[in-house]
This record gives sequence, C-alpha cells and structure tokens, in this order.
Amino acid sequence: MKKIMLTLALMGTATAQTTVEFWHSFGDAKRTGWIQARADEFNKANPGVKVVPSYKGSYNDSLQATILAARQGKPPALVQIFEVGSQLALDSGVFQPVSSVKNVDFSDYIKPVINYYTINGKVNSLPFNSSSPVLYYNKDLMKKAGLDASKPPTTFDGMLSACKKIEAAKLGVTCFGMSLNGWFVEQWMAEQGATLLNNDNGRKGRATATNLDSAAAKKIFTFFKTLQDNKYYTYTGKLEDWDGSDAIFNNQKVVFHITSTADIGNNGEAAKKAGFQMGIGALPIVSGTKRNGVVIGGASVWIPKGIPKPQAESALDFALFMTNTKNMADWHKLTGYYPVRQSSIDLLRKQGWFTQTPLQLVAFNQLTQTVPSPATAGGLNGAAIQTRKIIEEGVQKVLNGTSVDAALKEAKTRADAALAEYNANFK
Repeated sequence: MKKIMLTLALMGTATAQTTVEFWHSFGDAKRTGWIQARADEFNKANPGVKVVPSYKGSYNDSLQATILAARQGKPPALVQIFEVGSQLALDSGVFQPVSSVKNVDFSDYIKPVINYYTINGKVNSLPFNSSSPVLYYNKDLMKKAGLDASKPPTTFDGMLSACKKIEAAKLGVTCFGMSLNGWFVEQWMAEQGATLLNNDNGRKGRATATNLDSAAAKKIFTFFKTLQDNKYYTYTGKLEDWDGSDAIFNNQKVVFHITSTADIGNNGEAAKKAGFQMGIGALPIVSGTKRNGVVIGGASVWIPKGIPKPQAESALDFALFMTNTKNMADWHKLTGYYPVRQSSIDLLRKQGWFTQTPLQLVAFNQLTQTVPSPATAGGLNGAAIQTRKIIEEGVQKVLNGTSVDAALKEAKTRADAALAEYNANFK
C-alpha cells in the first residue's frame, strides 16, 4: 500500500511540473550550448519547472511555426523572434505583452534596446540577443595608404576622402565593402533622425508608406552611387551576404567594412589568423548631420497568450534569468552580442573586460549614446521582410547604373504597395 501511495505521490509531482518549451533560432553549438546550460541551471534551481530549449530553424521559420502551433492550441511557452518580426508577431494575435504576465521592473534594460520592443506603452517582449552596426577597418592597410589608423572615418565625406587616398596609394585593394542589406539603410535613416516609415515609424499608427522619397534616403543612395562611380566599393554581388562580405574583409581585399557588432569576436579572430590589426569605429554617418544613434538589431523573446498562467510566469522567470546581469555579461563575452542590461555593462567594466577588449567599448558607447526618438526606436512594419529586400534591390540598381531618383522612385512604389497589401488584411 505504501508503495502505491509513493507512486501516486511521485506521479502527482511529475504532473505538477510546469514545462516551458523555448523555441530559438541558434543552430550553432556555441550559442545552443549556452542556452541549454542556462536551462539546466534554471531547472536545477526550480524543480517545479522544466525548461526545454529547441532549435526551430531561421527567425522567420520559428515565427511561422509558433503562429501555426498557437492556432492549433499547442504553442511553446517562449519563442525568440527577430526585431523586424515584431509587427508580424503583434498582428498574429497569438502573443501577450511580457509586461502583462506579471509586474517586472524593466529599468535596468538599456533604453535604446527596451524602447524598440515597447509598443503602445507596453513591453511586448524581453530583449535577448541585440546588436547594431559598426565600422571595421584594417589598421595595417590604412597605414600603408598614409592614413592615421587611430582616426577611422566617421562620416560619408570622411570615408570618400580616405578612399581617395587608398586609391592613390595603389595597394591593390578596394577601399570599402559591406553586405548589401536594408538594415544598414534603416540605420542611416535613424542616424539622420529620419523615420523610414510614416506615422512615426509605424509607432503612432500602422505604417502605410515609406519615406524613401525623402532627402535623408536620397543622401544614402547617393553615397552608394559615389562609391560605385569611383570604384571604391565591392561586395559579392548577392543580397544580404553577411559571411561573404566578412570574408572579403578578412582576406584583406578591402580596408573598410561595416557589419554587426555581433561579429567583433569572429572577425577579430580571423584578422589575427590573417596577420593584420583590426580596428572598430562608430558607424560613419551622413556628413553635416548630427549623430542620433542606431536602431537595435537581433531578437527578443515573446510569450504566447492562451497558455496557463503558471506556464507564462515560468517562461518569463526563465527569460529574466537568462538575461540577468551575470548571464548577459557572459553571453556578450561568448558571442559579441550586447548584454541588454546596464548592470551587465557595469559588471564588465568592473571585471576589466573593456580594458582587455577595447574594441567592444566603441560599440557600447554608440548604443548608450543613442537619442531616444521614433527614428531610433526602429520601424514597425508587417511587410518588413519584403520592404528590406526591395530597398536592397534599389541600392543594387544604383550600383548597376540606374539613377538615384529613378531607383528610389521605383523602390518607394514597390515598398508602399507591399505595405498596402499587408495592411489590407487588417481593415
């Protein structure tokens, strides 16, 4: 009889355990292993909860899988969603704001980061892996061109001036290379204090049109035309070829390169292997404009609605644990992503991390000095995946000889049509 009672008691304990499925988009061993280790720690400290992380494919694949699972009544309790998927996530109607799950003090999260995910006064998701673009440069090649390697260009005109000297030095390299990605155009709009979308970047009301006909957008496209006309720019020919563009820089085929802060570690290691000194500078901005700051990239974690309250609370507890001060500092050291808390930056300073890795300090300063505004909060756009590609194709047309005005006009027409088609689902 005692055995039966014990068995029933154990069954009751097992039944009472709350399972938190966490779907994410990191398929590599380094980041997946880190997430699993945090889940193991959390589970050990909270025997009534079992967090089960699993890789669900790309950001878009994971988002679509979650929406489908939610409509079938079987959503995960926690899911990682990329920043431009925020409007899609909201419009799907399957998520609840994390701020409504239970009372949380979000004041320690870095303002430009938490601002991106704060929509209509509610914190919809918890920042996790965050990044922004910075300038990478080859110090050795700069010196060979007669440039001061301690002073990388900070403006478009500064870049063009440096490129002129590099060309004159006949080093057998191209001045500048970067992935052809709409994310960078969004950044340069924000740096000018200009919104990419109407209605305050889609934050005052649903975005119905792009601002690709603005003077701010024209300055960005004109920069690409000037680079191309002078043969100062190179890329792989493919859109969004992050790895290919990194390879061009790491193989010392270009002096300057722009990509995510999340690549500082990997590119730094590649530079050491290749035998050159790598520098990091702030993202160069349109000349004659005030630096406003960057828009956060990366992803956050969302909690579906319709799940039991204990499950939602446990999911949020794990998300808060995973992004606590110590864990975010460790995450940053491992990956190069920003730690999303101010206290994590303070801890890293206390540990002397920025003395050991001064390149990271440039990225932190760029982020923390961002001026909060609709422009730097980032655009909310349900058709963001399409409109980004349209912008990329517009830049590519300029590189292939189309005039700036014609390329922008066509890009705006196509992007606005994509927005209208998406918005028609919500009338």
